[in-house]
Amino acid sequence: MYLKNLILSNFKNHKESNFQFKKNIICFVGDNGAGKTNILDSIHYLSLSKSYFNKADSQNINFDENFFLVKGVFANEEETEIQCSLQMGEQKSLKCNGKKYKRFSDHIGKFPIVVISPTDSNIILDGSEVRRRYIDSSIAQYNKQYLKNLIAYNKALKQRNALLKKFVEQQYFDKLSLEIFDAQLIKHGTAVFNDRAEFLKDLKLEFNKYYAKIATQNEQVAISYQSQLKGKDFKENLEESLEKDRLNQYTNIGIHKDDIIFEMDEYPIKKIGSQGQQKSFLIALKLAQFNFMQKQMGFKPILLLDDIFDKLDDKRVAKIIAFANEGLFGQVFITDTHKQRTKDILDKTKISYQLFDIVKGAVAE
Repeated sequence: MYLKNLILSNFKNHKESNFQFKKNIICFVGDNGAGKTNILDSIHYLSLSKSYFNKADSQNINFDENFFLVKGVFANEEETEIQCSLQMGEQKSLKCNGKKYKRFSDHIGKFPIVVISPTDSNIILDGSEVRRRYIDSSIAQYNKQYLKNLIAYNKALKQRNALLKKFVEQQYFDKLSLEIFDAQLIKHGTAVFNDRAEFLKDLKLEFNKYYAKIATQNEQVAISYQSQLKGKDFKENLEESLEKDRLNQYTNIGIHKDDIIFEMDEYPIKKIGSQGQQKSFLIALKLAQFNFMQKQMGFKPILLLDDIFDKLDDKRVAKIIAFANEGLFGQVFITDTHKQRTKDILDKTKISYQLFDIVKGAVAE
């Protein structure tokens, strides 16, 4: 699978940009703020119908305009045109070959993608919600039922929490009404738990291999899955937590409390790991994700490497480029602030590549 062309209209600082891709390695070079990362983000939109960097879609509309449009053609066994657009004040639109999706979730997984970016540090440093979002995004790209279960679980959770709040406000309690949502949480939550556990079990094997190749030291690293559903029945958990839930007006038990624990030498890596060690950890995590998704789907996802030459030392960059040279990746998009550095690194590997100069949201002549 690869992206043949890409058109941006009023997307962030790109008024009108048009790209034709002929190589597996594509580089965008330019100063900070030129719009390189915005191009990668537009590809993320085509794959997952949302931004990798901004929660609000409206933030991606050019300041002088009231809409954005991103369009691209993917080629796998056949060519498929994907178009994502947003008109200010209206709902976002996603189309496949001109036909509008009713549910964005129907699109997820058709054109899988993996991103390695400086912003990924939040996976280690921020709260559990970020790590759950990472694992959900990974699994949803190759497992359609997972996303359906997750959506159904979150809907039931929201309704259960609203009911708990209503009990307090109206000073009554109806256990039978609550059990309706308990059944939904148990059904869909157990399925999500099992898929997460299976994913992390397999991911750990790939992760350990890549970390050993990338790291410059011999520290021991580990990934573990933390969940309230481990070793205990979900229904029993909910029953035992009922009084606490009523008091807090919130569901305290479930997969929405899950976390992934990242450790180095048996301590949290965010506390003892250096910046270099944390970067190695994240790259190994993303490459393991890439390899696992490839095995599940039978083809290689697109890989987006944002500003990695500037944020990583030469040894780690050389390892990643070596992986590309070995044919591990399919199509790779790279951004960098230094054109000559990018050329020097890639020329050494003798990899065929395309290079685009980006200046103020446009391709330089």
